[in-house]
Amino acid sequence: MTVNGWLTPDQMGNTLPHEHVMVDFIGAANITPDRYNRDSVYITALPYLLRLKQLGCNTFIDCTPDYIGRDVQVLKRLSDATGLNIITNTGYYGASGEKYYPDQMNTETAEELSARWVNEFQNGIDSTGVRPGFMKLGSDRGPLTEKQQKSVHAAAITHLKTGMTIAIHTGDGVAAQEELDIITSHGVLPEAFIWVHAQNEKDSTIHLAMASNGVWVELDGLGPGSSDRYRRLLMYLKDNKLLSKVLLSHDAGWYHVGEAGGGTFNDFNFLFEEFVPGLRQAGFSEEEIDTVLRVNPMNAFAIRVRKQ
Repeated sequence: MTVNGWLTPDQMGNTLPHEHVMVDFIGAANITPDRYNRDSVYITALPYLLRLKQLGCNTFIDCTPDYIGRDVQVLKRLSDATGLNIITNTGYYGASGEKYYPDQMNTETAEELSARWVNEFQNGIDSTGVRPGFMKLGSDRGPLTEKQQKSVHAAAITHLKTGMTIAIHTGDGVAAQEELDIITSHGVLPEAFIWVHAQNEKDSTIHLAMASNGVWVELDGLGPGSSDRYRRLLMYLKDNKLLSKVLLSHDAGWYHVGEAGGGTFNDFNFLFEEFVPGLRQAGFSEEEIDTVLRVNPMNAFAIRVRKQ
């Protein structure tokens, strides 16, 4: 599900599963649309997305949640101008000390929160008609707080009603395992769960265990300083026949609301310009590279209920 509606799997192509066009870190209590100019965001981001399209990327998944700067009007305009498929999200982000949780996280049940996210999927976000294609949540290191637990319960309930995948910014492997336990307690298969920022967990045996269970292991801080470690992790999962469970992205961008001119915008080019050629030199086949860049995101973000 893109900002322009349904997409068939063969149209998805090479995909960046975790990037950002814009963020606003002021917090849920103070965030408002009048803190930025949509034209300015569009003009700033456009050349970076045009270059990405030239490099062979077809689908851009924007992981900015509501209350941190999600603006689907900007995303739709950028999609129309670049030809990129852009996917946005629903859900609430509870990492960073829960400063991005809206008031309803304090008062509503998991079922009531889920109803909000289901409504966005069925009827569109606000009055735009744009529908989310996945859920984006966030938690710090484990154990999860009560509200973080509630959000994961809400996501599992939402998945069973919509088929949207659950992507969770996760502080460490302890939190990831607790999230998986909550999700599967609702009868949802692990294949519906993306462990976001899995690279932050230093114990690679946990990556292996989670991928073996069916969880999508997302390595999404890719850049010059991380190439060697990411290549080793990919090789480790490949050797264990789990390359089909890996997602790879930069977690880059972005127009930073509150900074002059949006601050420093980091491009999305490294994977295509440098990392993929490095994988070829390391012995990865074209089929294996295609698995990571195209096949895995296509399967991970498919809209379908994954139920035990």
